[in-house]
Amino acid sequence: MQSMSLDFTAIDFETANSSSASACSVGLVKVRDGVVVERVGWLIKPPLGYDQFTEWNTRIHGIMAVDVVDALLWSEQLPDLVTFAGDDHLVAHNAGFDMGVIAAACRASFVDIPTFRYLCSLQVARKTYDLDSYRLPVAAMAAGFEDFAHHDALADAEACAAIVIHAAGRHGVDSIDGLSVESRVRINAIGPVSQREALQRS
Repeated sequence: MQSMSLDFTAIDFETANSSSASACSVGLVKVRDGVVVERVGWLIKPPLGYDQFTEWNTRIHGIMAVDVVDALLWSEQLPDLVTFAGDDHLVAHNAGFDMGVIAAACRASFVDIPTFRYLCSLQVARKTYDLDSYRLPVAAMAAGFEDFAHHDALADAEACAAIVIHAAGRHGVDSIDGLSVESRVRINAIGPVSQREALQRS
């Protein structure tokens, strides 16, 4: 039996406004054998037409338009994101949101949506813990990860990674595929591969 290892990249985005295309920061955390080995985060200049910062969003994450003046556009920073994640499964808390950001920002920037497989740590937390709320700070606390700067993209990605590492231990598994099976949370995909698989299922 081939030995598996708990390898993945946790990801989190903050947005400038209510549009999924308005990514203004990203946090990425690489996990190898269940241990965080690398973390990186940066500001993003949202695509033109999606670059207005609303007071509501700024109040949540503290990022303003002036902060991203010198940041790279989505289309310019996407290769760095893809390179960092490599062939990893992505993991995000409420992954539909974060994968929606990748897809929408790519469409708004007229660039191809990269292929990623992903697992939602929110759904995993629901199948792993018995909590009053499964919001990131509460689920992270259940995983023993406390006192982080919620809505800082890198801190949120670290919290997400902590949940998945802890949940894998709870379920007695040592791979993302194993966690998907034991928690009964499906691994989904975005990009060209997701379209191919949808066609095969239909």
